[in-house]
Amino acid sequence: MFISSKMRTIIKYSLIGGALGSTALSLQRNQYEWDSIGIVRLSRAAITVFKCGVIYKRDLYGKGFDKKSKEYKELKSVCHKRCAEKLLDLCCANRGVYIKVGQHIAALDYLLPSEYVQTMKVLHSNAPTTDIKDIYKVIKEDLKKDPFEIFESIEPEPLGTASLAQVHKCKLKDGTVLAVKVQHPYVQGNSRIDMKTMEYLVKIMSWIFPEFKFQWLVDESKKNIPQELNFAQEGKNAEKIAEMFKNVEWLKIPAVRWDLSTPRVLTMDFLEGGQVNDLKYIKEHDIDPYEISSKLGKLYSEMIFIHGFVHSDPHPGNILVKKNPKGACDIILLDHGLYATLKDEFRINYANLWLSILDRDRKGMRQFSGNLGISGDIYGLFACMVTGRTWDTIVKGIDKESFSKGEKDFVQQHFTGLLPQISTVLENVNRQMLLILKTNDLMRGIEHTLRTSARMGAFKVMSQCCVHSIYRERYRKCQSKVGKLKITLAEIWALLKIRLYYTFLNLSLFIRN
Repeated sequence: MFISSKMRTIIKYSLIGGALGSTALSLQRNQYEWDSIGIVRLSRAAITVFKCGVIYKRDLYGKGFDKKSKEYKELKSVCHKRCAEKLLDLCCANRGVYIKVGQHIAALDYLLPSEYVQTMKVLHSNAPTTDIKDIYKVIKEDLKKDPFEIFESIEPEPLGTASLAQVHKCKLKDGTVLAVKVQHPYVQGNSRIDMKTMEYLVKIMSWIFPEFKFQWLVDESKKNIPQELNFAQEGKNAEKIAEMFKNVEWLKIPAVRWDLSTPRVLTMDFLEGGQVNDLKYIKEHDIDPYEISSKLGKLYSEMIFIHGFVHSDPHPGNILVKKNPKGACDIILLDHGLYATLKDEFRINYANLWLSILDRDRKGMRQFSGNLGISGDIYGLFACMVTGRTWDTIVKGIDKESFSKGEKDFVQQHFTGLLPQISTVLENVNRQMLLILKTNDLMRGIEHTLRTSARMGAFKVMSQCCVHSIYRERYRKCQSKVGKLKITLAEIWALLKIRLYYTFLNLSLFIRN
C-alpha cells in the first residue's frame, strides 16, 4: 500500500539475482558457516532497506506535511533515527565491510544527518568482537604454527576491535611484549560479495530517492578496502610514515615484526597510552589538550601539504597520547591500513584553496575549487564542507571567529537540508578529496572533544605548510638561479607576513580580554 510496485520489483529481483549468484562461492570461502554466506547477508541488507523505505514512505512522506513545517522536520528527525538504528543493527550483524562503511558514515559529521552520524559513532570504539578461538585459528593458518608455540601468552580480551580486525596484547617466549592484529576470519571471503551487495542497495535507494547519490561511497570503499585487508601493505605504510617523521621526537609509530606478520596477521611493538578523546586520562596525567591539538594539527598539515601521504583513519581509537619523561606529550599513531597518496597537482590546488579561504579571497576560492572539480557558485558550499564552518564565518575570517557548539549544530542542521547539493559536490569533486574530507571531519571531532576548536595556532601552522608546499613546487619547476632566488625570498616574505599577522591577532585578543 505504502511501497510502490516499482520499489517491490527492484528489491525482489535484486535479492534473487544477487543471492543465487553469490551463495555457492560464499559457502566455500567461509568454510560453510551459514551465518556468513552471501544469501543470508544479502537478505539482511535487503530487508533493512525495505524497512527503511517503509518508514520514510509511510511515516514521513505519507503524512502530507509541508516540507518546510516544524512538524515535518521533527518527524524527519525521528525517521532518520529509526532508520539509522536499523542500519547499525545490520552493520553489527554482517560485520566486516559493513562495519567499515558504517564507520565512514560516522566520520561524515557535516555531510550527513546527525542522527545517522551519532548512531554510527559507536562503531569506532565498540565494533563486534571475534571469539578468541577463531583468532587462534587465523594465527595458526597464517604463521603455520600453533599460537602457543610462538607466544607465551595472548590476552583473550582484545585491546581494540575494528571493522576488519582486532588487536590482542601478547608476550613472546623471551618476555617481549607485543601487539598482534588479527583479521576477522570471514572478512576476506565476504568482502567482494558485500561490496557488490552494497552497490545494488545504493542503486535501489537512488531509484527510490533521486536525491540519494552515494555511489561515490561505494566506489571509495571498493578501492580502499582491499588495501586495508592487506596487512603487509599496512606494515609498509607504518614504516614509510615513521621514516618521513623520523626527526619528530614526539611521534611514535609501532615497529613491525615482519617475522611474525602476514597479509592477515600483523605483529607490532606494544605501545601504551590513552585514547585522544579520553578526557579523564588526559586530566589524570596532566596532559595539555592544546598541546595535543597543536601537535596533531602540525602532523596532519605536514602530511597533507608537504608530503602528500596522509593517514586517513584518525578516529580516536587510532590515536593515543602519553606523557613522556620530559613532561611533554607523545602522539602514538596506530592503524596504518588506509593512506591517501596525493598527487602534486592536487596538493598544490588544495593548499591554494586553503590560503584563499584564510584570506577570504572569493575569486581564489572559486578558481581553486574549479581546479578540484567543483565549478560555478557551488564553490561556497564546497568551502563550507572543507572547513566545517558556515559561509558567514568564512567571510568574517575563520581564524578570527571561534567555533562554538551553536555553530556546529547550525552547520549540521543546515547541511542536511542541502543533501542533493552536497551529493553533487561529492560526485564531482576530485576523488582524492573524499579521504581528505573524511580526515578533516575526524580531526575536527577530536578538537571538539578536546575543546580546542577556537585555537589559532592550527591555522598558523596550516598557513605555513600551505606556503611551503606552493613555493617548493614553484622552486622545483624553476630552471634559472635568479628565479629560484626570487622564489626563496618570496617564500620567506610570505612566512614572515603570516608570523606577523598571527602575532598581531594574538595581541589584539589579549588586549580585548
